[in-house]
Amino acid sequence: MSNLYPEELPEQPQTGQRSEITIRQTVAAVLRELIQTVLPAVIIVLAVNVFVARACYVENISMEPTLYEAQRLILEKVSYYLHPPERGDIIVFYMPEIDEEPLIKRVIGLPGETIEIRDGHVLINDQVLEEPYLQQGTYPNRQPTLVPDQTVFAMGDNRGESYDSRYFGFVPFSAIRGRACFRYWPPTKVGVVE
Repeated sequence: MSNLYPEELPEQPQTGQRSEITIRQTVAAVLRELIQTVLPAVIIVLAVNVFVARACYVENISMEPTLYEAQRLILEKVSYYLHPPERGDIIVFYMPEIDEEPLIKRVIGLPGETIEIRDGHVLINDQVLEEPYLQQGTYPNRQPTLVPDQTVFAMGDNRGESYDSRYFGFVPFSAIRGRACFRYWPPTKVGVVE
């Protein structure tokens, strides 16, 4: 048994000091938890948003009947690191010199192809392009034009209401932000975008 005299007992913190120490420890634990849990989650979300996928919102009627205004989509970015855009892809691109907002259109013409619009039809290398997603013809006529390297010719599916490559020209690969791949809103229209 220890022989401690009253003067040898460890000094106990006073009540005010105890609560201050407890508050500091609690704040330190919360900060440590935030740094260990929330910060990595934020970094992962930012990395996914920049390099892999992001959500986007359809703001106009240029892609009807495929996409309608106010629908929400997942835009994937990975495939264009592996291969260039393909005909039929629905792309989102940003060209601030033509519009303040990103645009969403369908890839029609690819680099090295000759595109022409004649009598309501799109011709690629002098062959009529089958476009089952259209409900109307494509106008105005356009003389045969070679799609330059590292660009695509893109148009909306609602040809009568689409501001697209017929008016502002070719879309550089560098302006493409990704490919619309999945619709998640509204719930009745959830599914793959084609």
